Amino acid sequence: MNAIDLTPLYRSTIGFDRLASLLDHALTKESTTGGYPPYNIEVLDENRYAITLAVAGFTNEELNIQVEHGVLTVQGNKNSKENRNYLYQGIANRSFERKFNLADFIEVTGAQLNNGLLTISLVKEIPEAMKPKTIAIQQVGGQVLEHGVLSKKGVPVEKAA
Repeated sequence: MNAIDLTPLYRSTIGFDRLASLLDHALTKESTTGGYPPYNIEVLDENRYAITLAVAGFTNEELNIQVEHGVLTVQGNKNSKENRNYLYQGIANRSFERKFNLADFIEVTGAQLNNGLLTISLVKEIPEAMKPKTIAIQQVGGQVLEHGVLSKKGVPVEKAA
């Protein structure tokens, strides 16, 4: 495995500690992770997303969705232990757990199970304090100086040449 040096990232950013742990986790994750159930992640518009999982054969009672510390966890627990004699069994009938790391300010707004597809709705809700704002620039004393210096009282003072 190749090591990634994140030092340049830390030189110019503040508060991105979680990013390093996400990268490290993604790079060290076992490649044998199962692909069950298959899923799609869709961008609906600038601030809305949807995750759709193919969970055919599961009921609402057998599915569990939780969000904790920025991680969305979807679990499916099949409780039926029916003894059947299959000639061929191609339909997965097993329990699963899928985890999705959520960015800051992503909130889960709902989930819907329809025709074997579980759709989880997400929205990016940036707090008002975090949104960009324009700062007005005021002039001192109504005068604009190009080459002079203002004293503490706002009166222009000539520079010594």
